[in-house]
Amino acid sequence: MRYLPLTDVERGDMLAKVGAAHIDELFADVPHELRLKAPLDLPRRKTELDVERALARLSNRNLPAAAVSFFVGCGAYKHHIPATVDHLIQRSEFLTAYTPYQPEISQGTLQTLFEFQTQVAALTAMDVANASMYDGSTGTAEAVLMAHRITKRRKAILSGGLHPQYGDVVRTLSHMASDDVVSMPADIRADEDIIAEIDDATSCVVVQTPDVFGNLRDLTKIAEAAHAKGALLIAVFTEVISLGLIKPPGEMGADIVVGEGQSIGNALSFGGPYVGLFATRSKYVRQMPGRLCGETVDADGKRGFVLTLSTREQHIRRDKATSNICTNSGLCCLAFTIHMTLLGQTGLRRLARANHANAVALAEMLQGIPGVELLNKAYFNEFTLRVKGNAAAVIEKMAARDVLGGVPFSRLAPHSGYDDLIIVANTEVNTDEDRIAFVSALKGTL
Repeated sequence: MRYLPLTDVERGDMLAKVGAAHIDELFADVPHELRLKAPLDLPRRKTELDVERALARLSNRNLPAAAVSFFVGCGAYKHHIPATVDHLIQRSEFLTAYTPYQPEISQGTLQTLFEFQTQVAALTAMDVANASMYDGSTGTAEAVLMAHRITKRRKAILSGGLHPQYGDVVRTLSHMASDDVVSMPADIRADEDIIAEIDDATSCVVVQTPDVFGNLRDLTKIAEAAHAKGALLIAVFTEVISLGLIKPPGEMGADIVVGEGQSIGNALSFGGPYVGLFATRSKYVRQMPGRLCGETVDADGKRGFVLTLSTREQHIRRDKATSNICTNSGLCCLAFTIHMTLLGQTGLRRLARANHANAVALAEMLQGIPGVELLNKAYFNEFTLRVKGNAAAVIEKMAARDVLGGVPFSRLAPHSGYDDLIIVANTEVNTDEDRIAFVSALKGTL
């Protein structure tokens, strides 16, 4: 039996209905250089048992984060998650909960989302937060679109310290909307003059702190310069634990704050699902994408929760919607909220200090190793090394010594010219033994 039981005639009828002469026209928006030139080198058919065995062999080639000394970051971080988190989110009332369209039967789900929003707003020092985006990268792109709506301008300036993959998502959405994006060159030492790029056509400036290279940035002057030109500042982070120690973006003048919340309550899981955090000022709340849970009272005057200001395409005319995001990362939000509640303010600060102390300890151990240069003046739990030779090759050789030593920047930006940079993350889960193994593997490789 065929998995695609359509005849050529049926396919022709479907193409004619949408006005396409050939199936390739359906993929016209995919750049030619990204399309396959030929079918994948795979067997045309296999039995179910053969497929299971083949996929098992592939999965066995993975090197799980828990199996070796692990120093990989760049937007996805290994942190300790209390057993309580997984135990609670697997309760059926949480695990099987669906979209809370009917507040009469969804008070539990709505309250947890309300608590999540409250925590995100407190972490970022912003007025209001939504009930999550898919992840940090899509949240960043949504923030740029929101800034365009607010300012009635269509030009975004992306810092050279922005995670390259976040920039790619922004550029993809902007290309489809015919918006203008100015991408600054990779800024490994956080010394770019992004203020000089802001003009009267600028809608928003997008700056990350800690940036992709681990540098801490003061956003205050950038915010002032943007506001002087009628533009907005979008502050981005990939490591939410950093907000337990550094000055929050809201206190530095950010108008919109977006980032990745995976570090709190959510495991690496080989890349997802994750949870995007999104917060803004009260005056911009009606332009905020996604869901917003509000607090109210019922007919008897008792406290209750509802979805409010729902400017999504499912609720109003599509051309009036702020976003076409169809859901949120609800279970990931719950994991975030449970973990954050367990930590509390004191626990988060203590966790953040442990992360920073571990990173400093590793950086000090690297001092004096021939062929290794630390590029950062200030950092949280992640920093960038310049190594002698090809960084990607160094990482592969370290992996052969059972140390996942970080992310070569060329992995994120293949054409940047920075083939000798390794971005290293050191969180609270790394021990002295792990750091000794890192130094030994790096020395042995170089």
